[in-house]
Amino acid sequence: MQSTRLNRLLNVIFEKFKQWLLNPWRRISLLVISLLFGNLAASAVSTIAGQEGSLDVLFTLMCVLIIEILNWLVYGSRRKITGSLGIDILNSLKIGFTYGLFLEAFKLGS
Repeated sequence: MQSTRLNRLLNVIFEKFKQWLLNPWRRISLLVISLLFGNLAASAVSTIAGQEGSLDVLFTLMCVLIIEILNWLVYGSRRKITGSLGIDILNSLKIGFTYGLFLEAFKLGS
């Protein structure tokens, strides 16, 4: 890749962002935000799937497939990638999504 001004600028911004994320409180805050966003996404998906009665099976299949792929990526792979921030954010998003679906199921059951 050529060393253009834009490329150097993006590299500097990316390096500063990586340095900013080294603070553990910022990392935890990103994980909590992704957990809450997963909960919000679960509420949105269950609301949309509840309106369309014909797409319930398709939404369920897609949700289970995405959750299982993330489980395989985090827990089943032989590589040690569990310490990276991106994988931790995806795992936190998945946990929030699953928790949100359980909450929606309990709301419907009561």
